[in-house]
Amino acid sequence: MSEKTYRVIQWVTGHVGSIGLRHVIANPTYRLVGLLVKSPEKVGKDAGDIAGVEPVGVTATDDVEAIIDLDADCVFYTPMYAEVDVICRILKSGKNVVATGGYFYPTADFGDHGAKIEAACGVGGTSFYSGGIHPGYAGDVLPLTLARAMNRVDKIHVYEVVNVLTDAPLDHVEGMGFGKDKDAFLSEPTLLGMGVPFFAQSMHMIADGLGVTIEGIAVSLEAAVATRDIPHELGAIACGTVAAQHHEWTAMVDGKPRIVFHAQYWTGAADDLDPGWDFGKTRYRTVIEGDPSTELTMQSVEPSEGAAAAHPGYDWTAMTALNAVPAVCDAQPGWVTNLDLGLVQPRGLIR
Repeated sequence: MSEKTYRVIQWVTGHVGSIGLRHVIANPTYRLVGLLVKSPEKVGKDAGDIAGVEPVGVTATDDVEAIIDLDADCVFYTPMYAEVDVICRILKSGKNVVATGGYFYPTADFGDHGAKIEAACGVGGTSFYSGGIHPGYAGDVLPLTLARAMNRVDKIHVYEVVNVLTDAPLDHVEGMGFGKDKDAFLSEPTLLGMGVPFFAQSMHMIADGLGVTIEGIAVSLEAAVATRDIPHELGAIACGTVAAQHHEWTAMVDGKPRIVFHAQYWTGAADDLDPGWDFGKTRYRTVIEGDPSTELTMQSVEPSEGAAAAHPGYDWTAMTALNAVPAVCDAQPGWVTNLDLGLVQPRGLIR
């Protein structure tokens, strides 16, 4: 396996796809054979030029049919919103798919889509896998890995903690409802709130990994308002409007809260907020109450060279999925998850 080369197509070059493209070019385990782009200005360019490296002899195209007709082992599929029909076309064409969004685990919420994916894998003799930082890694792989060191698990907490002004694209400010009236924010749909079925996939993966069943998921939301105007590059979050949010999703097992996901997104410092929440550094944190109670934190030590931002969330999203390509390509046909893959053995990282 270590000497095998996998022919990879990069499907779009947004935040995550651009990181994936650079890695596919640099990793000797992979050989880039195709590049699909959406931006007209990228069409016709060498993939190396788009990635910011030397030319590699692969020309970017926006022709989906031409890409699907290519001979490849895997498509690294990285659109922000996964389209199941497109994924199924790729799978039916005989190419495995590793994705970074949408379908991480076959829960009831995605039953119809899961059935389509399984059928497409059967037609193409292919495998489908989706990973990412959360869902897809921090919310399931890390908790299950940490649980292996436990004698007894009473309750699992997973925290996603993000300072939006320093460690996320600024379009998150408006998109996530920062700057809105607090009452309106708490009563209207929110971006993270609408994503609960996606995060719940990781909860179900944890539960299945531990041999228990989730009976239901309770949802709660709190918000803090700005005590002053909080400036940022696109304007400011006005005093008195939402400047921090804490989503809490609790999975019930045997009538008890067993798995709790916390999404803590904020702007400004604690002194800028009411209540004065101090969420600390951007990070992913797993806390397991039990015997012995144990904590695991994943965070950036310092900005990495070439990282998308000070917080390498996009890098982690890309690499937790892309490093699974060999295992997915060598797996039996069907929708494979982290429970199926076991301990992924990354290839080509030491170079």
